[in-house]
Amino acid sequence: MTIRWKPSATVAAIIEHHGKFLLVEEHTPEGLRLNNPAGHLDEGERLVDGCAREALEETMHLFTPTHLLGIYMSRFQRPATTSQALEDITYLRFAFCGTLGALQAGRSLDTGIVRTLWLSPDEIRASSARHRSPLVIQCMEDYLRGQRYPLSLIHTDTNVIDPQPIATGGSV
Repeated sequence: MTIRWKPSATVAAIIEHHGKFLLVEEHTPEGLRLNNPAGHLDEGERLVDGCAREALEETMHLFTPTHLLGIYMSRFQRPATTSQALEDITYLRFAFCGTLGALQAGRSLDTGIVRTLWLSPDEIRASSARHRSPLVIQCMEDYLRGQRYPLSLIHTDTNVIDPQPIATGGSV
């Protein structure tokens, strides 16, 4: 049997306020990088819930997705080293824009996140060498162009959140 290729599903929050975008500065094997508040979708999680969770974990702010900004694919390759094999990952990113809520007192930033920053579009463009992904700029540019899709475009079957045992035997 061959191994089936699967992209890594991620969610990202594109958060704009008064002309600036909220980014996070995070530790990566390539050094400190800038990224949108983003992360992997957890098992049993709806896309919008994953996005809200990641935004909270990485910024300490509540976030309510109001629109799907877009669906993006990006490939990342980290060269092999003497201690680690080549990493070749394709990310499938679901980016959302929405409403930033209150800072949640008593929380701390997620592991690896150094700080949050509010940057203008020009500052984001000028810092592209420090971006974790080319999708940081792409998502911002799509947002600035007014690209938005209704959340009703997304359907999550209830068996994702509440899986039912698979019946054995019988016919379908």
